[in-house]
This record gives sequence, structure tokens and C-alpha cells, in this order.
Amino acid sequence: MVPFSLFLALKYLKPKRSFMSVISVISVIGVMLGVAVLIIVLSVMNGFDDMWRDKILGFDAHITITRQGNGIDDYARLAEKIAKVPDVVGVAPSVQGLVFVQHRNQVYTPLIRGIDVDREKKISRLPSHMIQGRFCLDDNEALIGRDLAFRLGVTVGDKILVYSPQTFLVARDEINLPMELTIAGVFEVGMWEYDIGFVLVPLMTAQELYGMDASVHSLRVMTRDPFQVRRPVREIERLVRAEYPDMLVRTWMELNRQLFDALRVEKNLMFFLLIFIVLVAAFGITNSLIIVTVQKTKEIGLLKALGFSAGSVMRVFIWQGLIQGVFGTILGIGMGLGMLRYRNGIMRGMASAFNMELFPKELYHLSEIPSRISSMDIVLIAVLSLGICTLAGVLPAWRAARLEAARALRYE
Repeated sequence: MVPFSLFLALKYLKPKRSFMSVISVISVIGVMLGVAVLIIVLSVMNGFDDMWRDKILGFDAHITITRQGNGIDDYARLAEKIAKVPDVVGVAPSVQGLVFVQHRNQVYTPLIRGIDVDREKKISRLPSHMIQGRFCLDDNEALIGRDLAFRLGVTVGDKILVYSPQTFLVARDEINLPMELTIAGVFEVGMWEYDIGFVLVPLMTAQELYGMDASVHSLRVMTRDPFQVRRPVREIERLVRAEYPDMLVRTWMELNRQLFDALRVEKNLMFFLLIFIVLVAAFGITNSLIIVTVQKTKEIGLLKALGFSAGSVMRVFIWQGLIQGVFGTILGIGMGLGMLRYRNGIMRGMASAFNMELFPKELYHLSEIPSRISSMDIVLIAVLSLGICTLAGVLPAWRAARLEAARALRYE
């Protein structure tokens, strides 16, 4: 009976010049728009997620090793051992802490990071993000983020004064003068927290600022694959804790967990809110099918008089809901993928038409909208859309199945 039920469903959905056909078309358009918006929003959020991961990995190492409340002594020997761990590409020491930076009347409080330039090149993509100067540090030189350089009003060759917090914690009979550093280069990672929040200096300069002598705050490790760090982490933990039980070994994902958790929550919330567009369209399908049951009362009565079961009648209307859902979902997927492909052209056209910048580069440090199409997201959206549209036909189908043949034909 299913093929005949499907035949009747297609017959009832055949376009006619009637109010009923208009409602059906509007319902399909509603499903199409809901599916398209879901695909576009989730793909753009996937793109931003990938963008933040790329920017974080462009500045930070894959694994960071610190010691609770203490510096790491004899770090060179420990770094050599860690470098021999499988999948480890490079190891670099660093000293990092808060400082006061002054240029003329401007004062900011970024983090200063002392680095070994030669080792840093093996664990960081920062050399490829230099927009002024060079990725090289001599004594009393510094690299500074683009936004911080803009706020301070400095460029390559200018001098800044750096105050360590220890300057304000000395005895009354002692005086610690600020350190004068020359800007050797300006970098732009594209992530505001890094471009305004960091100053890079030679390792010995940072050690002097913090009175570290021959120790460092951390060892930063680069691996072959940032998404497969569990195995090297276990080996590194075993290696370093044999000498320092109070060592902490953390991955880049653990250090940035709050950011990625926030992105995941936002994506789930957007999905939950936007799925209501499909639900509203499903109500349109329900309304159109209820009208069909009223218009086709005589035909439903004839079917039941000919021996059709209640289940067979129900399947006719459930098929109608599913068919409308299939058309709306397919069109929505096509529309969503098409708009994602031409998203930047559409953005520029809207910006030109409304004479406003919809995606400020100064805010996002991007010239284009990022996106990543996930096949799993598309499958999930399609399944939910088809499920909702199919369920939209249950109430009209149940109403049609309850009609008695004699009562349906009595006044026809």
C-alpha cells in the first residue's frame, strides 16, 4: 500500500492555482531558508573556530612545561632530553611575566616574554608574522605587537622603558631603574590578545628583569601534529617528573580551554535557536495538510469505504510532509552552500549597497569571512529537518485516519 499512498501524496501536492498550493510553496520556502541559515551560520562558526586555533598555534607552543611556584633550573639539559621524545620537533625556554611599558606619556601593562631566538624559530610561526623589522633580537632590543605599538605610538627604532614589578618591591635604600629597549620589529598574529598583550625580548634580558639568574619560567615544546599531543605529553610527563615532581605539563588545548568551550557553547546555542526557523516552517506544513484533509474529506471517505486501513490513510499525509521536507531540505542545502561559496562577494555587495562596513578588519583582523563546511553538520541538519517535516504530517494524518467512511460521505 505504500507505493499507492505515495502516489496519492504526490497527486495532492501537484501544483494547482489555489490557496492551498501557495501555502505548500511557502512551507517549502520556510524549510529551505531554515536549512540554509543553519548551514551558513554553523559553517562560519566552524571557520572562526579554525581561525582561532590557527592564530593560537601561530604564537603559542603545543606543550608548555612549568614548575609550580619555582623556576626550572638546568633547563638546557632538560630541553635536550625532551627534544629526543618521539614526535617532538623543538624545545625552547622562556621567561614570562607582567611588566609596565612606557613611551612618553603612554603606559601599558603587557606580558613580556624572554625567548631564545634561534630555538624560538623551531617552535613558533611568529617569524612569518613580522610586518616591520626583523625577527632578531640583540641586547636591549624588543619585538612588539602591532596593536600595542599603535597604542604606544612607536615604530622600529623607537625606544621604550620597561619596568619590572620588582622595581616597586625593593627596600627603601635601593633603586631599580627601568630598562630601556629599542624596538627591533613589529609582529601581527591577528589575535587581539597577542597583538596588544606581548613584548618579546632576549631571554637574558627577561631573566635580568625578574632576577631569574640561570633559570626560566617554562619550556615550550612543538610537536609534529598539534591535534595528536597525548602520546608525547605522557612521555614528557614521565621524563620531567622523574626529576621535578612538581612539574606541570599542559597542552595548548588545556591552556585555551575557556575560549574553545565558549565557541562550542555559542555554536550549540545558535543551532538550538535557528532550528526554530525549521519548526515554524513545519507548522506551515501542518496547516497545509489540515486544509488538505478538509478538502479531501470525500476522497478519504471513499478510500476507507474501499477497504483502506487507517494506517494507509495516515501514510498519505505523512508522505506529503516528508516530500515537502525533502524539497525544502535539498533546496536549503543548495542555497546554503551557494551563499557560502560567494559569501565574501555578497558581503562586499551589501557593504557597498548600504555604505557601511559589515566586517571591520580593524576588529577581526580579517579581510574575508572564514568558513568550514562540515559534512557531519549538514547530515545532522538534513536529518533533523526531514524528521521535523515528517512529524508535521502526523496530526493531519491522525485526523484523516479517524474519519469514518459513512460520516465522510454523508453530506457529499
